[in-house]
Amino acid sequence: MPRIEAVATAVPPYEISQEDSMKLARRFFQDAYPDIDRLLGVFGNSQIQKRHLCMPMDWYESERHFAEKNKLYVENAEALAVLAARKCLEKANLSADSIDCLMFVSSTGIATPSLDSRLVNRLGLRSDVTRVPLWGLGCAGGAMGLSRACEYARAYPDRRVLLLSVELCGLTFIRQDMSKSNLVATCLFGDGAAAVLIEGDTVHLTDSRAPRLRFCGARTTTWPDTLDVMGWELTEPGLKVIFSRDIPSIIRQSMKENVDSFLSPHGTSVDRLRHFIFHPGGAKVLTAYQSSLGISADATRLSAEILNNFGNMSSPTVLFVLEKSMEQNWEHGDLGLLAALGPGFSSEMLLLEAR
Repeated sequence: MPRIEAVATAVPPYEISQEDSMKLARRFFQDAYPDIDRLLGVFGNSQIQKRHLCMPMDWYESERHFAEKNKLYVENAEALAVLAARKCLEKANLSADSIDCLMFVSSTGIATPSLDSRLVNRLGLRSDVTRVPLWGLGCAGGAMGLSRACEYARAYPDRRVLLLSVELCGLTFIRQDMSKSNLVATCLFGDGAAAVLIEGDTVHLTDSRAPRLRFCGARTTTWPDTLDVMGWELTEPGLKVIFSRDIPSIIRQSMKENVDSFLSPHGTSVDRLRHFIFHPGGAKVLTAYQSSLGISADATRLSAEILNNFGNMSSPTVLFVLEKSMEQNWEHGDLGLLAALGPGFSSEMLLLEAR
């Protein structure tokens, strides 16, 4: 079974407190909403303390064109991806030329040539490295990218895969968008990057530490007639955020059956899981997971910590939780469930085992 060898994360330099972001939102939205004080209650209930952005707060004061924002996306996403990748390779004590496949996940900007081609040059990867760019997966992208990377390593057990997930959600903010979704976005989203090294099971181990997290299997679920739950609308000023307030309800109604039907063929169940690595889409999302699966708040403690310190960074967020989880005491035979939700409306789940 493929194994996860290392995870590393990176954030941009500008840190914004939730209090400061609420003040900014008040200035932007107060003329559009007479009940602005009631709406701003979402900031206090978010369980977010701070986030990181690639641009300073005064950048958001002006309207920005999509071309300007996308240019900043390409520059900053490349730099942040390089930082996360180098940290990950350093953790694994490997050089860039040992990577056989590069998977790149992002949804907050566009680039052709795709950003993975730029990273081949910046990181010093081999010219024959396999490249797999994945776009449009949103918040599920980190989990989906990890699934595809593990499946690749299972198909080619002598190869190493470097997965990179980068999102600059802050750059998608549209100053002139007075929708409630955009107001909530100012409360919720941040920027970040994560890198994961996955190895096939015939790749020589670089050290004797144990146990390692092994990939047991994955499942993608796309619910019918849910295209309007989450995504982007491409407008003149850029990518306009779309997400429904029904997401927690969908989790409460559908997630238990979805998880049970995934775990059952693997001969396990929720009550046998010791680790829960969930994408913290928001405080209500974590509460919905707890309610649906019958698990305690302590089970999603690491997800809550990431939400508190980084907000929702879209695709890399669940990989931030994975990094935290791998710092905990996994014992031989421990099972863990990694899960994320995204546009489609879709879920991605992976079953991991310490061996």
